[in-house]
Amino acid sequence: MQISRKYQLIAPVIVWVLGMIQIIRYIMLGNMAALLTVVLLEVWFGMTSYAAYRGKFPALLIMVGIGAAVCYVFTNHAETTLFNVIYIFQAAAALLGGILGTAVMLRKKERPDKKWISPVAAVLVMVLAFLAVWGVQFFRVRSTEAVKDEVWGVPKKFDSVPATAQGTVEELTYDTKAYATDQRDVQKRAMVYLPAGYDESKKYNILYLMHGTGDDEEYWLVTHPENKVMLDLLIEQEVIEPLIVVTPTFYVEDDCMDGLDALTYSFREELRNELMPAVETRYSTYADSASEEDFSASRDHRAFAGLSRGAVTTIHSVICGSLDYFSWFGTFSGSRTSADYFREKLQTEEFKDLPIHYWYVSTGNFDFALPGQVEDYKGLLAVEPRMQEGVNISFDTYPMRYHSAGNWHISLYNCLQKIFTDQTAQ
Repeated sequence: MQISRKYQLIAPVIVWVLGMIQIIRYIMLGNMAALLTVVLLEVWFGMTSYAAYRGKFPALLIMVGIGAAVCYVFTNHAETTLFNVIYIFQAAAALLGGILGTAVMLRKKERPDKKWISPVAAVLVMVLAFLAVWGVQFFRVRSTEAVKDEVWGVPKKFDSVPATAQGTVEELTYDTKAYATDQRDVQKRAMVYLPAGYDESKKYNILYLMHGTGDDEEYWLVTHPENKVMLDLLIEQEVIEPLIVVTPTFYVEDDCMDGLDALTYSFREELRNELMPAVETRYSTYADSASEEDFSASRDHRAFAGLSRGAVTTIHSVICGSLDYFSWFGTFSGSRTSADYFREKLQTEEFKDLPIHYWYVSTGNFDFALPGQVEDYKGLLAVEPRMQEGVNISFDTYPMRYHSAGNWHISLYNCLQKIFTDQTAQ
């Protein structure tokens, strides 16, 4: 019997040790919201594993295994990051220990000891307390009348009932080239949001907004119409000034489907040579013409933001490739750019003296992009003196959010309040 008890301790010990390693790694990462999340998860895994051993109830380990497996799926991505690979090893140890231990108990017809109840009860209290805090904060934000940067959600007043005066969404087609491959001629399209009461005699700020992997130019305004509803309401309630929003795509027919990274760089040429001239000669922006000089002169009235691979495209093609045309930025759930690359591209003679008015960075606390974003963000701050945290750059981590549309809906809400503010040069 004593030998059996020692074997029952193996899986819990593995879960505990791996959990401590995970916590230490997040302490070193330096993101407090993510650290608190990991601590909560590992305390849950550890206490439940302890209950399984103390109460001779190995079936509880199966719960730990399932929880760790779910965490692995949501917080890792095979192509971009396996920072949280520890979860799969915790899942394997817990599931194996739980299944084998339960099989032995059933064969021996043993019953669990009631000693498992108190640690499981402590876990339940902890989880319920966390969910209560999250729920209170979420519903507080949803019902608030205040307008400010939020990490818990978008106030209901901005995405529940459509605005009285609604903007329109048009389709714009334009000719460009397959810059990442053979330079052939291709035709693409972008969606264009025009605010209610759009007047060609007025000049409008313009935001280019990019989707992520697997989506297209319809993502922001058509596939997820809640974003358009929010735009209409923010403008109607005078939270933001009326603006034009353009949602293009980095995809070029079937090019680079076996590796999309090249498109995050080549979009620069399409943006500068074809997309911007097509958009800003058709719609009324602060660019008097499609010349390089006029695009540069109007950069303070132009923003670019994107999610996931669209965020990477924002960095590679716009922040590091077209800083002379843009001065406001948003990158949601994506980065994948080293400090050396930032230094090389941002401190050229062409770009080094250009002001960056605001760069809004965001992610979810369960987002697989989070570790890379944090590391790249720190690298950027270390090498780029123009970026001052809390002044013209900020990083928000959203509780209980992962790589998903809800995450990016909040990101857009916050970003819209950061761009085209009083810092804009007139």
